[in-house]
Amino acid sequence: MTNATSVWGNTKSEYFNTLSPEKVLDAVESCDFETTGRIMALGSMENRVYEVEVYNQTGSEFKIIKFYRPGRWSKEQIQDEHNFLFDLQSHEIEAIAPLKYNNQSVFTNTDGLFFTLFPKKGGRACDEWTDERLEKMGRLLARLHNVGQSQKAEHRLKLTVENFGENNLPIILNSKFMPLEYKSSYENLANQIFQISKPIMQNLKLQRIHGDCHHGNIVLNEEMPFLIDFDDMCVGPRVQDIWMIIPGRDEESIRQRNLLVNAYKMMTDFDQRELKAIEVLRSLRIIHFSAWISLRFEDAAFQRAFSHFGSTQYWEKELFDLRQQISFINESFHNGY
Repeated sequence: MTNATSVWGNTKSEYFNTLSPEKVLDAVESCDFETTGRIMALGSMENRVYEVEVYNQTGSEFKIIKFYRPGRWSKEQIQDEHNFLFDLQSHEIEAIAPLKYNNQSVFTNTDGLFFTLFPKKGGRACDEWTDERLEKMGRLLARLHNVGQSQKAEHRLKLTVENFGENNLPIILNSKFMPLEYKSSYENLANQIFQISKPIMQNLKLQRIHGDCHHGNIVLNEEMPFLIDFDDMCVGPRVQDIWMIIPGRDEESIRQRNLLVNAYKMMTDFDQRELKAIEVLRSLRIIHFSAWISLRFEDAAFQRAFSHFGSTQYWEKELFDLRQQISFINESFHNGY
């Protein structure tokens, strides 16, 4: 989250929610591409993303244009994301870096919306993890993190208890979707998590990471995995990317995570003590997720995707999960993985 608590009701949000095909094509053509008129909206909850056909010397090809949700990232924060992608590209690490025009990669359309162009790259979903794929992923992630630590991202959020926990709590408690009868319990459990999490997080080394390394953001190209969607890139501990690739707690998940980490350590050092922070990071993600939906729920796409949000069942499960997380954090702190 940024410091903004809402992006609703301003002029830019109005334009964002009513982007027309003409506006999309105009933005692409402002970067010196000639469009054919073919355009297709792609699935994205947070931003507006389109595939647009443009002419080239031999016929045509497709570009991807991404409009950033107003009020979420500043231009400088978006540039930090792009700089990370350019750094990865310069080190021949598989990642889709933005296109540049006039040596710029962050553009503004006539309505004041930030947008970026990307090349279209093929790939398929990583439907399951084989041991071979996990080893490749571990080595790739290590190389990515080596590049990540080589430069700073001055404007990006740090993945801390304060930024992803304490700053999100008022958003949830003040949301009209939080029933009064659950507020006290939620606040109490969240504050317990913050208190026991800070000693675990305080000594972790922070650097540029992907930040949202879940299964849907990993794509295979000829059996080689690569990461997409660096929109949630942050400055955080390396273990954040590791646990999100293998989020489970069962015996097989632990075996797979160990395999990933062992392959990772072939390319760079890794402090095993970071694994103790997994349940803290999972807890912060749970709280961050509820704050995110709270801020976005007036968007029709969020209402369709999270139709149960705000219901008794939703908050009962949240409270149950937070209670469990307190136990898991204490257990991992004392025993580790």
